[in-house]
Amino acid sequence: MADSIPEAADPMSDPAIAATRRIEGKPQVFVTRRLMPVVEQRMGELFDARLNGDDHPLSRDELAEAMATCDVLVPTVTDEIDKALIDVAGDRLRLIANFGAGTDHIDLAAARARRIIVTNTPSVFTDDTADLTMALLIGVMRRMREGTRIVRHGEWKGWGPTGMLGRSLGGKTLGIIGMGRIGQAVAHRARAFGMQIIYHNRRRLPESVERMLGAEFAADVDDLLAKCDIATLHCPSTASTHHLIDARRIALMKDGAVIVNTGRGELIDQEAMIAALESGHLWGAGLDVYPEEPVVDPRLIAHPYVITQPHIGSATEEGRTAAGVKIIANIRSWVDGHSPPDRVIEGYA
Repeated sequence: MADSIPEAADPMSDPAIAATRRIEGKPQVFVTRRLMPVVEQRMGELFDARLNGDDHPLSRDELAEAMATCDVLVPTVTDEIDKALIDVAGDRLRLIANFGAGTDHIDLAAARARRIIVTNTPSVFTDDTADLTMALLIGVMRRMREGTRIVRHGEWKGWGPTGMLGRSLGGKTLGIIGMGRIGQAVAHRARAFGMQIIYHNRRRLPESVERMLGAEFAADVDDLLAKCDIATLHCPSTASTHHLIDARRIALMKDGAVIVNTGRGELIDQEAMIAALESGHLWGAGLDVYPEEPVVDPRLIAHPYVITQPHIGSATEEGRTAAGVKIIANIRSWVDGHSPPDRVIEGYA
């Protein structure tokens, strides 16, 4: 998850911020997807807002057309804002106010080169995503997908002492890869279920935080995977994390281990994971993200111990509204000549 930097001591020394002085009237803000109604209403009151009425994912041509004339672009994770699009953006575009914390779909270096500020919406989806992670974890371990299926299809023959046996959470070791806000929120929840926590992160957490979470640091991903019963992924999609979980690393995991992914689909080599599921080396998986969304491999859908969700980690009314409020605050701060509160570090030199 990207961090933000505090307001600059002299924001008007920043050319990208100083450019707001040249905006006459309301800034033109282009929003690529439908947002919560209260957010869209407020944007319409404050800005010259152009909304995506039918909520269709925009094509590259549509994005390019929007970026040619707007002052502010409000994209989401479904919009690939790469260097080619940024290079042909109009001179008016000075702010990309992203909906969501992750910015791996935006070429931050290209934005920096064009002196375009990038902001995000950190923290608002932390608890929601952690809740879904735990729901997937529990659902896989207790075979909830299969239980739901047999009830709905009239196949349940009644209670029995050996029927629908799942696995307990208490005493299991949960390996968390990526111990930012969401990873820590997952650790907090998992500890309440009596799980042992190990984690890997680019930077080790302070000892006081480790004690609070009851978490043990693993300096190497390989070591973490070899020790855990369940691995859950909470890191961004970058060149260094692409296929972080590949065939070699899956082979290091215990027989019957489980993978949960609410981060990014590209973190896992999907073919390697499916092969391990079909062989029984992996017992199950809880997935909310996929490498080719919205396509979900039918082999995952067919597997009885795999729960597949349609990228709903942040899908709560409260979270989505809070993200929209943050976007409005970032735009208003920029228009007023200040450094936006959720400015992404890599988004500007």
